Amino acid sequence: PSWCLGVRLFCVLLPAQANFAPHFFDNGVGSTNGNMALFSLPEDTPVGSHVYTLNGTDPEGDPISYHISFDPSARSVFSVDPTFGNITLVEELDREREDEIEAIISISDGLNLVAEKVVILVTDANDEAPRFIQEPYVVLVPEDIPAGSSIFKVHAVDRDTGSGGSVTYFLQNLHSPFAVDRHSGVLRLQPEATLDYERSRTHYITVVAKDGGGRFHGADVVFSATTTVTVNVEDVQDMAPVFVGTPYYGYVYEDTLPVGGCAPQPASPLDASCPDPWCFSVTGSDGAFEINETSGDISVRQSPAQLQREVYELHVQVTEISPVGSPAAQAIVPVTIRIVDLNNHPPTFYGESGPQNRFELSMNEHPPQGEILRGLKITVNDSDQGANAKFNLQLVGARGIFRVVPQTVLNEAQVTIIVENSAAIDFEKSKVLTFKLLAVEVNTPEKFSSTADVVIQLLDTNDNVPKFNSHYYVARIPENAPGGSSVVAVTAVDPDTGHWGEVKYSIYGTGADLFLIHPSTGLIYTQPWASLDAEATARYNFFVKAEDMEGKYSVAEVFITLSDVNDHCPQFGNSIQKKTMVLGTPVKIEAIDEDAEEPNNLVDYSITHAEPANVFDIDAHTGEIWLKNSIRSLDALHNITPGRDCIWSLEVQAKDRGSPSFSTTALLKIDITDAEVRRLRYMKRDQGLFLYPHCQIALLNLSNMNLYSRVFQGAAQAS
Repeated sequence: PSWCLGVRLFCVLLPAQANFAPHFFDNGVGSTNGNMALFSLPEDTPVGSHVYTLNGTDPEGDPISYHISFDPSARSVFSVDPTFGNITLVEELDREREDEIEAIISISDGLNLVAEKVVILVTDANDEAPRFIQEPYVVLVPEDIPAGSSIFKVHAVDRDTGSGGSVTYFLQNLHSPFAVDRHSGVLRLQPEATLDYERSRTHYITVVAKDGGGRFHGADVVFSATTTVTVNVEDVQDMAPVFVGTPYYGYVYEDTLPVGGCAPQPASPLDASCPDPWCFSVTGSDGAFEINETSGDISVRQSPAQLQREVYELHVQVTEISPVGSPAAQAIVPVTIRIVDLNNHPPTFYGESGPQNRFELSMNEHPPQGEILRGLKITVNDSDQGANAKFNLQLVGARGIFRVVPQTVLNEAQVTIIVENSAAIDFEKSKVLTFKLLAVEVNTPEKFSSTADVVIQLLDTNDNVPKFNSHYYVARIPENAPGGSSVVAVTAVDPDTGHWGEVKYSIYGTGADLFLIHPSTGLIYTQPWASLDAEATARYNFFVKAEDMEGKYSVAEVFITLSDVNDHCPQFGNSIQKKTMVLGTPVKIEAIDEDAEEPNNLVDYSITHAEPANVFDIDAHTGEIWLKNSIRSLDALHNITPGRDCIWSLEVQAKDRGSPSFSTTALLKIDITDAEVRRLRYMKRDQGLFLYPHCQIALLNLSNMNLYSRVFQGAAQAS
């Protein structure tokens, strides 16, 4: 066909021997192999796609090469493989911008070049969305337009072809009072819908334009666009006057000047767009107020001080004037006018002689809980009126010690301060209590306030008991301390002042007989005649009392321990007078020291004299005496005695460990036998025979040494 006619240009070289030029194959419609005749390409073909193959031949069979070129002012949309003729898309296609592409393709055998001009058609893909034109859409529609009427037409275009370029319309809000023709885009009022300027002055309609769909990159796609149509409703005179912004309140302040606008103008009472004029009038003002007939401004005609009421209830009437000058529709609305006091006075405290900001009082400490501070005469007043004269009272710095009554005041009140915490009103902790009385307005923007200082001088009372610095006093004195010796000093403190703080001491109890206490200093000492003995009574326990002048007292306990002195000698007891030592069994001597404590009553034993000296051993701590280990029989004992005798005399000593140390010595006579001889002796005694008691042990005082020596010698001769 003529729209795809290729122009063949022949360049013929005339060599010495003829060489024929190469040529393209012409493969016709729908072919992708040949000379690109009648070739078309979709605009959504991806860049880099192999779209066609140039194909030709050379009569002599020489190798051929392929080329493609474009006008210098046009884009190079394709590239070609010179050897194989494969054509590749290298630029994006857009049918809406360029629906056909012109190119020069050529084939060469090295000597001859044949070129053809080709036109490649770009076919449509659904890649464009509808677009509304002549936006924005703003429509003015009178509110009395008949139902079903057309009000506007929207128009959207889609540059695609076929179904992708066809546009239909619909509304996004299905409950809208409007409808749209899906083909023409004409907006209409719904058949049963009406517009009302007083209810809604503007409507916003969202219209959607959608294409018919098509293929894009191998998929079915549908594109759409939206626009907003603003429908402004035009008011028409179809209503009676209606007041808006009700209820209406006006205020006249105490500094307002008459006739000039003490009251604010109410909001417009009519349709804002109503073209007809109106007229205002007022009733119920008693001549105190007037109204501007045109604007509706209400003004006060008298000074606020001359007004007789705090609240005025007015009635304002508005009348619509028709174009012919006769009254038409009308409306009445109540207006409340209040006479307002300005908040220009802060709360003020008063004493008996006028305004006062410091109040002083003297009172005893620890008053009863709930007691009123009657010495304070305080009045508080706010000269303003109504809410401006309402304020709260509170105490600052009282730390919960007091509370104030009343806590909320209107205009004026007597101030009462009541004791809340009696324990905290303590002269010993603080002699002066200082806090502030604060009055602050409640509901005013200014929050005016005032303060007054309250100073309370506390007077001391006897509210404290003398207290010892310890519940127990422990002392220790030697038993040989002379009469009148100091033992321990006790101390009690009464924080009260004057004679209430003076303390008197005394002692009592079963252990107090040997002791005295100084009534003022608290020094405890022994009676002048007291004789202490740790061996008789080692510990004393009694009570000490500290008492003030009104008989309030406290008690502590005193513990006194006597320190032992080494004033007794060890004494041997009668329990060791007659003992028999059997070979292998020790005998024991024992002395008692009547001192009360160690080491004074600990006794050590020793043998001070014995002949021969190497027969006996003694345990220094227990007093046990036994034969030395080398003597194991009577024969061994007889061999070391001149007369082969077994009766011995020893001088033993008992010595305490005190300082200085005391000791006692005694003479000990020991008769030694063995177990068999002892048994025979007892048998003969039981048969009526008498044997001399050779096994007696006698512990004798050294003061009777001569007597016992003679007895000892006589016994030896008889033996």
